[in-house]
Amino acid sequence: MMSKNTYEKPALLCIDLQNLSISKEHCQFEKSLNIDTQKQHLTYYLNRVENVIKKNVMQLQATFRQHQFEVIHSRIQSLTQDGRDRSGEHKRLNLHVPPSSSLAEFLAGVEPVKDEIIINKTASGIFTSTNLHYVLTNLGITHLFVVGVYTNECVSSAVRSAADLGYQVTLVSDATAAINSELHNATLLTTQDRYAKVYKTVEVIQQIEQSDKKAFSHI
Repeated sequence: MMSKNTYEKPALLCIDLQNLSISKEHCQFEKSLNIDTQKQHLTYYLNRVENVIKKNVMQLQATFRQHQFEVIHSRIQSLTQDGRDRSGEHKRLNLHVPPSSSLAEFLAGVEPVKDEIIINKTASGIFTSTNLHYVLTNLGITHLFVVGVYTNECVSSAVRSAADLGYQVTLVSDATAAINSELHNATLLTTQDRYAKVYKTVEVIQQIEQSDKKAFSHI
């Protein structure tokens, strides 16, 4: 169980829950893997996204919205149709999501609503490649709860950078996914109590619901 904490002004950061990352036709997997291994990883990953991640992220988003806390969405999307603004990393990976393309569309059920903030990026590290820190500072955010994909890549990068920048960080273990359980669990192990607290969805929701409302000074 979580210890009794207070979160002065939290936000839920949803990482890359878009067609590029969760569509069977577009998921990016290691090209060095053989076909059978790729299929095995793809099946595991897509099942986890659909049957675990989506449900938990929906519950977290509903809780944050109920308390009028920020829900922020990141996605991979270029500024230009030809992708000339992409990072060197994405150019090497031949990774390109043009504006308004189907690849940029969010997973139904966990997409932004109303006036929620969307941060577009063309690199793994959202803090190093966007103005997210500036935006969070303007919002007065002190604590980030991070969900999304992939646990060992863009999610881990966001968690570590946020910790370096002084945010309190919680990684929600059952609202994140990697291409296999080994990579996912290894990331949780290296993250726990070093870069972030690692908790499950039910623990996060319970803590937020039970916390003293005075801790939430955003109103």
